[in-house]
Amino acid sequence: MFVANEKRYDKMVYNRCGKSGLKLSAVSLGFWQNFGSRGCYANMEKMVHTAFDLGITNFDLANNYGNPYNGSAEENFGRILDGMRSYRDEMCICTKAGYEMWDGPYGDKNGSRKYLTASLDQSLKRMKLDYVDIFYHHIYDNDTPLEETALALDNAVRQGKALYVGISNYNTKNTAEIMEIFKELHTPFVVNQPSYAMLNRWIERDGLDEFAKENGVGIAVFSPLYQGLLTNKYLKGIPEDSRVGRGETWIGNEIDDKMIKKLNELNTVAEERGQKLSQMALSWVLRNKAVTTVIIGASRPEQIVENTACIEKLDFSDEEISRIEKILAE
Repeated sequence: MFVANEKRYDKMVYNRCGKSGLKLSAVSLGFWQNFGSRGCYANMEKMVHTAFDLGITNFDLANNYGNPYNGSAEENFGRILDGMRSYRDEMCICTKAGYEMWDGPYGDKNGSRKYLTASLDQSLKRMKLDYVDIFYHHIYDNDTPLEETALALDNAVRQGKALYVGISNYNTKNTAEIMEIFKELHTPFVVNQPSYAMLNRWIERDGLDEFAKENGVGIAVFSPLYQGLLTNKYLKGIPEDSRVGRGETWIGNEIDDKMIKKLNELNTVAEERGQKLSQMALSWVLRNKAVTTVIIGASRPEQIVENTACIEKLDFSDEEISRIEKILAE
């Protein structure tokens, strides 16, 4: 039976999620990769235990996470929880629904009440939970009225199956529209989960970060290391054992001589700050006052330890920001 580190809360930073009463650890653990049925269960368990011992309380899942079949990440997390359910109330467990999940018209990419309700029921069974802390709609659905999606999320809270609701991959316009519906329903809508990184700044161009900050909505960032590109792994090119080398990510075409030069210049700034490139990239995301938490992925516990250390150096000098902006603009 797992026994947690008594000092797990000593160093972690906890940020209020928008204007809600919910606080999230500045670093969260995501289950998109490496928690499926093909992974080593002992390693998965160790990663979750390591994260919790470091003060990470926010665990981010989705119905379709897992390899080779959807749902296997939630199943494995449920098994891991069996050894640490006494700590359930210290965890913020989140799941999402929206992408293709099962055969037929009701399990395809969807925002319908039927799909979202059925999916959440399935997720709760896989994780052996009575409720999740945050239930997200995973991606905006043009084919479903937004009112229906909002009512389905609201219903999950009213049924006691979720404490809060969130959205993911919604731009400013879509966020504003569904937020107005949530206000009418008095739904505890607290967070949007977009991608955001040094090399992916769309939320700044779209204005989503400023909108969220002004309207009391938290932002939980996924892919803050841009699919692993913002790590030391690609400083000399593409390793065969990397996700790009194995063809497991869409960013491979972006790695050219210009990109490698940019990564090395960013790495120089990181080294001068006493950080690794990945740590600085996470610190950079967290310096945006709209961001509540960064969701990291990992393939081994040591990566979690390394990346969580980003909270130790969240401040940037004006000179550092100027250098970074110049490098990113090249």
